[in-house]
Amino acid sequence: MQAEGVGLDGLSASVLERYLAQRRTAGYVEYRSVKALGPLLEYLTPLGVLPIPQEVPPDPVEQLLGRYRAWLLVERGVTPGTARGYVDCVWPFVATRAHADALEFIDLTAADVTAFVLAGCPGRPVGSAKLIVCALRSLLRWLHLTGTVPVSLAAAVPSVAGWRLSDLPKGLEPGQLRRLLGGCDRRTPPGRRDYAIMLLLARLGLRAGEVARLSLDDIDWRHGELAILGKGNRAERLPLPADVGAAIAAYLRHGRPATAVGRSVFVRVHARTGR
Repeated sequence: MQAEGVGLDGLSASVLERYLAQRRTAGYVEYRSVKALGPLLEYLTPLGVLPIPQEVPPDPVEQLLGRYRAWLLVERGVTPGTARGYVDCVWPFVATRAHADALEFIDLTAADVTAFVLAGCPGRPVGSAKLIVCALRSLLRWLHLTGTVPVSLAAAVPSVAGWRLSDLPKGLEPGQLRRLLGGCDRRTPPGRRDYAIMLLLARLGLRAGEVARLSLDDIDWRHGELAILGKGNRAERLPLPADVGAAIAAYLRHGRPATAVGRSVFVRVHARTGR
């Protein structure tokens, strides 16, 4: 306001929108929407600093991305953190379609999509660039599903080349796995826990997060099954091999602290403290 020569009596909805538009154009990732200014406006209004309560028109970019975020959470089952990351990545792209307080997607072309990626991804770390193109593909699919664009342009998003460690991860050889499991001292509680965890990873191919989230209620001992909550909050039932079940039972009986709080199967091992 000082740089633009705007006094308190000149603070209006149009000034706020001009400020937000300039921040979005400059590529800022914070304070780019009316919602972000809400706490400041709520503080100034009771003080009488603002001449009248400001009626700020809804931001079309924020409205569209709010619906997209809700779709990610409800239909795709992603976590709130993942949804926020996707929204932050595609916000600049959606902002380029804002014209005269409205969003125009009807003339969106594959060239527009490619140009956005080529302009925004160079110079970024490979992981950051891959997240942008992944989020952009997701947004373009959603825009097609909702009828905002006539055809899906997800295929127009170019891939990000990441040559380092680009091969698929290789599994351990049987001998390597035996040596790894043999390194667990199953005479100790930590060794029993680590042995059971490694067997779950090796025998059932579970992800680390799936093992960490495993609950006592997920083990069906009578039927020899495990209930696994995977990506997208999809639940699957897997057979519980005898050796894996024996390792888990040994840990629960002789390794998991009796004072452990909660229903998690595997709990942390805290070092003893002395004086």
